[in-house]
Amino acid sequence: MPSDPTPGFAEGGCLCGAVRYRVSGPPRSSSVCHCRSCRLASGAPAVAWVVFDDTHFELLQGHPAARHSSAGVVRGFCPRCGTPLSYRSDDEPKVIELTTATLDHPELFAPTREIWLEHKLAWQPVNAELPHHRHGSSSEPPI
Repeated sequence: MPSDPTPGFAEGGCLCGAVRYRVSGPPRSSSVCHCRSCRLASGAPAVAWVVFDDTHFELLQGHPAARHSSAGVVRGFCPRCGTPLSYRSDDEPKVIELTTATLDHPELFAPTREIWLEHKLAWQPVNAELPHHRHGSSSEPPI
């Protein structure tokens, strides 16, 4: 069941409710990703992600299944309904990226950038008000 917004905390979970989680504190970043890997993992033209320090993430219910989707990357999803939930990279082991739309109140975590524009589908619109990055790094200058 979706939670009410609580300052400093947010909850989320999968479509069937088998997996529930809570995050606390401000996110490290919030992005819309256009990379091919995210598109294939989600079945969507782009995926919104919100990133938290691992210490600010708490599993409340259930146990996500995990899949190594590429070298050094593990994606978490509900083993019952298949909802994509998380992304973890060996490059940042103390960080968890969560699919923004699985939060009970995703509107509280609007994206601040769009990444991997070099993989964007030609018919997929972008938000002209956000910085755009050819690759995934926010350290590169926007395009």
